Amino acid sequence: METVKQLSVFLENRCGRLDSVLCHLAANGINIIALSLADSADYGMLRMMVSDPEKARLVLKEDGFSAMLTDVICIRVDHATGSLSKAMKCLLDEGVSVDYMYAFANGEDASAVLKCDEPNKALELLSKNHLLVYGPDEAYKSKEKSK
Repeated sequence: METVKQLSVFLENRCGRLDSVLCHLAANGINIIALSLADSADYGMLRMMVSDPEKARLVLKEDGFSAMLTDVICIRVDHATGSLSKAMKCLLDEGVSVDYMYAFANGEDASAVLKCDEPNKALELLSKNHLLVYGPDEAYKSKEKSK
């Protein structure tokens, strides 16, 4: 089990900045798997799981965006009541703090991206509690569409 790379982009809070990031990523063949956007009066923080984090960071930096990579944990739980609570409880019980999280559901599964104060301890606890953690091979890919 290991952490994965999340792409974080600081955005000025003005019309068109988000669209510009999304267009640059699309033009360079980078797929967005999940994202979270939070804002304040002056700026926004765009956090994303993307198909190629290193390439995405370079592309955005070349285009003048402030972009960085952060180690996060990506977990999979059943898309059922209480599944995410169980995962968070195992971290809480051992004193691991979650700085932020975003989650999404996809059919029978749900996934969450976590930024923790002690990622190695969190990975150990999640494994010990039989929770599935995505590695880069799974975290940077979306499910294939049924044809």
